Amino acid sequence: MAEPLVTVSGLNKIIKGQTIVHEVSFQVPAGSIVGLCGGNGAGKSTILRMVAGILQPTSGDIRVGGLRWKEDRKQFAGQIGYMPDDFQFPAGLTAEEILSFWASLRREPESRVREVLEMVGLDDKRHKRVNSFSKGMRQRVLFAQAMLSSPSLILMDEPTNGLDPYWMQEFVAILKSVKLEGQTVLFSTHQLDIAEELADEVIFLNNGRICGEGTVEYFRALYGPLPLHRAFQQSLGLGSWEERRDDEG
Repeated sequence: MAEPLVTVSGLNKIIKGQTIVHEVSFQVPAGSIVGLCGGNGAGKSTILRMVAGILQPTSGDIRVGGLRWKEDRKQFAGQIGYMPDDFQFPAGLTAEEILSFWASLRREPESRVREVLEMVGLDDKRHKRVNSFSKGMRQRVLFAQAMLSSPSLILMDEPTNGLDPYWMQEFVAILKSVKLEGQTVLFSTHQLDIAEELADEVIFLNNGRICGEGTVEYFRALYGPLPLHRAFQQSLGLGSWEERRDDEG
């Protein structure tokens, strides 16, 4: 098994007196794709923001490439490309202008902007204002900026929200290709069919706690040949929809 690029130990986050993340620990092997799976309020986005260094833990430890955020913020952040769930783009700026700004911050050449725009199928829209884009197109701009510096670790928060079926499959194909190049991906999703297709390992979250983790093959061995969303239900002790219906009947 590959050495972990990300190590999360005993992670807790309390916001306004409410514990959002409870004693979460996991590792992400270098060169792998790991999915944080769960519904709204499961703690997925909070965990990703803490790994990215945007939000500080109440307690616990996070290391990326052996580094802690507090010890070397610049080097820690330099390893990471982060795609938020949503972003308020500046009014009036084009896709190319926005990505050129981000590229300048990361000291990437202008040629890299065209490369990532082509990657996400927006090169022909590069002179269009992003505030005129659909949700799916804005997601693809955010995806492009996360890929700009070819980071060691790509963090993505609900990256397939708003994507049409074609671009969902393209997204899967792109991430599989960057994995082959040695990059590591940690993403969150409530779309367990995407996690099943893409992830080497999945981590099930419920109310800020890990309720199951392992490979898709592990869950199939544990629960039988069920789709991943059924395995998630089983990990919560809910059983299948049919079982719950029979119990209620």
